[in-house]
Amino acid sequence: MSQPETHGFQTEVKELLQLMIHSLYSNPEIFLRELVSNASDACDKLRFEAISDEALYEGDESLRIRVEFDENAKTVTISDNGIGMNRDEVIQNIGTIARSGTKAFVQKLGQDQSKDLQQIGQFGVGFYSAFIVAKEVVLTTRRAGTGKEHGIRWTSQGEGEYTLETVDVSERGTKIVLHLRDDHQDFANDWRLRSVIRKYSDHITFPVEMLKPQTPPAPDSDNEETVIDAPVWERVNDAQALWARPKSEISDEEYTEFYKHVGHDWEAPLAWSHNKVEGKTEYTSLLYLPARAPFDLWDRESKQGVKLYVKRVFIMDDAEKLMPRYLRFVRGVIDSADLPLNVSREILQSNRILDTIRQGSVKRVLGMLEQMATNDAEKYAKFWSTFGQVLKEGVGEDFGNREQIAGLLRFASTQGGNDTQNVSLGDAIGRMQEGQDEIYYIIADSYAAAMASPHLEIFRKKGIEVLLLWDRIDEWLMSQLTEFSGKKLKSGTRAELSLDESTEAETPEAKETQDALVDRLKKALSDQVDDVRVSKRLVDSPACLVTTEEEMSLHLQRLLKEAGQQAPVVKPILEINPVHRLLQRAAAEQDEARFEDVARVLLGQAMLAEGGHLSDAADFVTRLNRLLA
Repeated sequence: MSQPETHGFQTEVKELLQLMIHSLYSNPEIFLRELVSNASDACDKLRFEAISDEALYEGDESLRIRVEFDENAKTVTISDNGIGMNRDEVIQNIGTIARSGTKAFVQKLGQDQSKDLQQIGQFGVGFYSAFIVAKEVVLTTRRAGTGKEHGIRWTSQGEGEYTLETVDVSERGTKIVLHLRDDHQDFANDWRLRSVIRKYSDHITFPVEMLKPQTPPAPDSDNEETVIDAPVWERVNDAQALWARPKSEISDEEYTEFYKHVGHDWEAPLAWSHNKVEGKTEYTSLLYLPARAPFDLWDRESKQGVKLYVKRVFIMDDAEKLMPRYLRFVRGVIDSADLPLNVSREILQSNRILDTIRQGSVKRVLGMLEQMATNDAEKYAKFWSTFGQVLKEGVGEDFGNREQIAGLLRFASTQGGNDTQNVSLGDAIGRMQEGQDEIYYIIADSYAAAMASPHLEIFRKKGIEVLLLWDRIDEWLMSQLTEFSGKKLKSGTRAELSLDESTEAETPEAKETQDALVDRLKKALSDQVDDVRVSKRLVDSPACLVTTEEEMSLHLQRLLKEAGQQAPVVKPILEINPVHRLLQRAAAEQDEARFEDVARVLLGQAMLAEGGHLSDAADFVTRLNRLLA
């Protein structure tokens, strides 16, 4: 046994513990669910590793989880004979939270205490829930396959520090002793613990055992000495793989509790799909759509997702071949009857059976979303607000399902009256005007910027609906989605726009004046614009900027620059409304220096209306002041 070493928690862990202990949970009993769930994962991992190394069982292949209590000492103990941990794993898994975005997440938690209960469900730090009920936690563990002298004891009161020491541990696995707080000593009770286990952990596939209650000891009839029965362990939970049971025998409450286990979430899921597929490929899937996004949703390297089982034997978490990245929010299990038990990640990369399972599972998820969108618009709106931007990635990543994914997209529009994204492409097609062949859209920095865009003026005049987009992914999305249901999608900010509207002069004299104005503007702005032309889209504004179909949009150029990436230099086209009073005054201006001021201010205004930034703001202000003076 070594001398205890004292270590400090990672700063984020310290803050998280304080939130959990003091403000997070209104239902403290979930600590038991989380610790039993972690114990189940440890048993799963041992069973998988033992497929290639049976020695890890150390002569005991019976995997189980045990829960004990001591009413006098006011303790609750949760133990398992799963994979266990070595010293480095204890430090990595318990002393720190090695997950990207942790600090920002914890800071967000602290800013709004009223949302703490919901927010914590995004994180998945089940072990730390022990401190909700415990004033001190003692964890003792030894990794399977190591000698008894390699045991590790971890102790903490959840106040910023923990101690580590090397101890002898005869049995593999992990034991956690909780020294209960004064206000949670009711958990040191047989009935209380059993009811919580049955409520939350009935679906755990390993036995969760407790000591059978002792009957009062009776004196021996011959020698009148007290006879005490040997302790007997009995299973408390059902210990069946929930997904392997018939759907008709599973209640909604059981489905929900299993989701909370497999998804490490506190909140009930939005929907689920449970199916058994038979034929050339046999597998069972139980897939869930969460109601709330995990905090690391945008971390494409995060290790969460669908668990793979083979004949009810856990194989691996987050088997990336089971679900594409644009569906990384899906949780659940897939159990195959055809894959070998010794399957590896390398084998999975080129396995036809897994390809078939993946295709079927993706179709199942998309079908679940379509059903939700059709039958429960309110629930789908909640899904879209949480995961819509992730689903958009599928348009470019999953060509085979592109049309189906596109049908699930939702947008705001000029007919919506607010920024609610509830218009589908099918809705837009259904509201097309007679003779309209294209679905129009505009991408801006925000809903307000899109609604204020001068590009909308001709559409408003003609009563044509325009979809409004402002998510950062939307430029990429629309570069991939050029057609839906036989209709082209067209940007309202592109130069090639024909709506049978013209502001060109009606008389030869006026036409000559217009042409002269265009030529003067081209000359004055030759270093800034690619061309100047009379607009067919402007009604109230004097000018706007457009680009051709082949060139990068101005909005995308700005996004790239803001992200520190190099964007190609693309000169825009300046479109003018020659009947606007400002342009008519410009046409009448005889002083060329003053005309150039007008031209530069006109261009600057058009750039600002696009949400862009002026390359020389001081020059713009100087010219504007000269005109005003």
